[in-house]
This record gives sequence, C-alpha cells and structure tokens, in this order.
Amino acid sequence: MERVSISLDDDLLVKFDAYMHRKGYANRSEAIRDLLRERLERDQEKQGGAAHSVGCLSYVYNHHQRELASRLTEAQHDHHSYVLSTLHVHLDHENCMEVVVLNGETESLRSFAEATIAETGVRHGKLHLIGTELVQSQHKHGHGSKHGHSHAKPLT
Repeated sequence: MERVSISLDDDLLVKFDAYMHRKGYANRSEAIRDLLRERLERDQEKQGGAAHSVGCLSYVYNHHQRELASRLTEAQHDHHSYVLSTLHVHLDHENCMEVVVLNGETESLRSFAEATIAETGVRHGKLHLIGTELVQSQHKHGHGSKHGHSHAKPLT
C-alpha cells in the first residue's frame, strides 16, 4: 500500500470529518478509499462498464398478485447460471421482499433485473452492480488432482 498526502481547505475538511463520523468511519483513509471506489465505479459505468459483475437485486412485491410468485421463481430457475442465492422476507400479510445475489455478464444481469422489476406487482426494485474481472484459479486437492475455476475479483 502506498501513502499519499492531500491538502484540503479547512471548511472542506470540517465537512469531510463530519461525514466520516456520521457514517461511522474509524479513520480518514478508509473513508477516502470508499469514496474513491464509488467514484471510480461510477466513472467506469459511464465508460461502458465492466463486462462481468456481481450484484444484488432487491424488490418488494405483492404475493397475492396472480401467479407473480411463481413467475419470479421460474425466472430465477431459468437464469440459475447467475442467480447465486435468494433471500425471501415476509413484510406483512400482502408484501414480500426478495434479495437476489447475482454473478455474471453485466448486460445479462441488467436484463434479468429489468425484466423482474417490470413484472406487474413488483415495486421498489433496485439493482446494485459491482464490476469484476474473472481470475482463473487452480487448486490441488488432497488426492493430487487439480481443480480449476474462476473467481470474480472486484475492479476497484
């Protein structure tokens, strides 16, 4: 890790320190790193984005909507190659929230999320993506055979 120094005017530093404390950061370095990551991700998105991403799709839906729960489940099964996990929460008698963890080609994830959010009865849908690069890895098992697979390493 490399150390860098920056100069800030007093008013900006006071505002930054207040932000840092309000958000619960223990030190300025971690707060600055997070702000830089966020800005770099936003810039990367404007430049066309990463080809591969991990992400989280969250939405609230009315489970009394005709066949909606079945359609949502079927869509997740149809896209099982990038749906890693789903959390289902009952909010009240009519509404449920689902959080779907995704991993795959960025445009495929976006298309899946947009189709899900567009379903009649789905409300408050939001997709959060983090650009990644696929890193190939080889692991040797106890019996001597090698097993290869890829890991999704965040770009920022």
